[in-house]
Amino acid sequence: MLKIQVGEQTFTYDKPLRLENLAKELPGTFYAAKVNNRLRELTYVIDRNANVEFLDFTNHDATKIYATSMRYLVTMAFERVYPNLQIKFSNSISMGIYGKAINGVITAGMIDNIIKEMRLLIAMDYPIIRKKETIANAKKYYRSKNYMDKVETLKYRKEIVNIYECDNYKNYMYGYMVPSTGYLSEFELFYYSPGFLVRYPRIEEKGQIPEFSDSPGFLRVLNRAEQWAINCDSDMIYKMNQKIEQNKQVEFVNMCETKHNNQLCELGDIISKDIDNIRLIAIAGPSSSGKTTFSRRLEIELLTRGIKPKMISIDNYYLPVEKAPIDEFGLPDLEHVNALDLELFNRNITDLINGEPVALPFFDFKSHRRGFLEPITISAHNPIIIEGIHALNDLLTEFIPSSQKFKVYISPLSQINIDYNNPINLTDIRLLRRIVRDLQFRSTSPEKTLSMWASVRRGEYKWIYPFIESANYIYNSELTYELCVLKRYAMKALLQIPNDSEYFIAANRLIKFLKYFREINQYLVPCNSLLREFIGGSVFEH
Repeated sequence: MLKIQVGEQTFTYDKPLRLENLAKELPGTFYAAKVNNRLRELTYVIDRNANVEFLDFTNHDATKIYATSMRYLVTMAFERVYPNLQIKFSNSISMGIYGKAINGVITAGMIDNIIKEMRLLIAMDYPIIRKKETIANAKKYYRSKNYMDKVETLKYRKEIVNIYECDNYKNYMYGYMVPSTGYLSEFELFYYSPGFLVRYPRIEEKGQIPEFSDSPGFLRVLNRAEQWAINCDSDMIYKMNQKIEQNKQVEFVNMCETKHNNQLCELGDIISKDIDNIRLIAIAGPSSSGKTTFSRRLEIELLTRGIKPKMISIDNYYLPVEKAPIDEFGLPDLEHVNALDLELFNRNITDLINGEPVALPFFDFKSHRRGFLEPITISAHNPIIIEGIHALNDLLTEFIPSSQKFKVYISPLSQINIDYNNPINLTDIRLLRRIVRDLQFRSTSPEKTLSMWASVRRGEYKWIYPFIESANYIYNSELTYELCVLKRYAMKALLQIPNDSEYFIAANRLIKFLKYFREINQYLVPCNSLLREFIGGSVFEH
């Protein structure tokens, strides 16, 4: 007798059972499941007693599986309607997936035809079947389709690879899939020159498709990053690995670091040309973007131009915990903009700009109380630099005229792919940075970091992303080689997570991803590199 526990319910069967069939006995729509704390597709067959948790759009893994399956469906539709086009997915825009053709032109009319084909495939509810193939057979198939990006990537796999087949279409998206095309009815697809944008339900929007918000500035930076990676033969993991195999690590590392230097020089030029007006430089970005090192390097860049900025920490303006807003769970919301003393901050910054002496506060995070330093003054050519989650929010600096503010958004905006159909998730880069940094410098276990990540992401969507397009400059803090260095640190941390941990699934996914990368020794990383903020050895640490 087979006993399956689903929450408070117990189901018994006299023979093995496919998860999809069990899911149909429950209310709701599910896209995957956890079986004894292992992530499983709904095609998985249970043949022993198990605890099962079915996953819907309130779960990150289910949402990710839906997105992966959606990429599969789009490429399948293109294969059927425009078989000579090869599709590349890359930029993440407006919480959607951007795609384009690498060997042709896409028009709005073509996208209308793709939507019709996708709707037809969904209506037919074709099964999506996972099959194991030898590397040799997979390479032979991909060569026949001229998918050489996949052929090269397979060199870094073991003897067996999974291939998903659906009505004679074969592909692999390096992730789990839904059982059939009928599961993929919720999506938006529209022409977004020169390609298209696919949008789907998101956990951040409680299972709804987010409202579209155009981000032309953000898109320009992503396109610039992609073009740089292509020009430098580092837009695919296998190309990066080839550099390492050919003993070109030194060149590769310094190419990436020079890209950072060039951005700093460009930013310094822009600021210096308007320094008579700019009095406040505000820097914001999501967690583990490298804000601390970037702020110090920007300070040095400005010093070389005779500009002497004053750094002020927003963290010192936190109100006592009892005065912080309350979140939806009844707890103090320390990420809320009103957790800061906005009136004092605005008054201090305004007084400094006006040349008045100001006693800046400092916040003691142990006692959660505020003290004050000796008064300071700044001159007309001493711009103030602030950095923090709310730095781009005008509520923080509403007393300062817009003409006196220069806003910088910073984030690692990597445009690297496993292959054309499989882009690297931008968020995973920051998560890996944070796991390494937290363990190195904050004695925080990878499990603890993973447990906080959902909350961190919610704060970013609420307090950072809405203000990206207000930035005067978007600084791309990714270092294309960094995952080759972070791999050693991150693998060691992630392998500490036990099999029975609720964060094992997330850890296992990251481990599988990191295995694609060849390693670069950390001694090649310059001492002033932004990457040193996470692995240690930075000249800015003290």
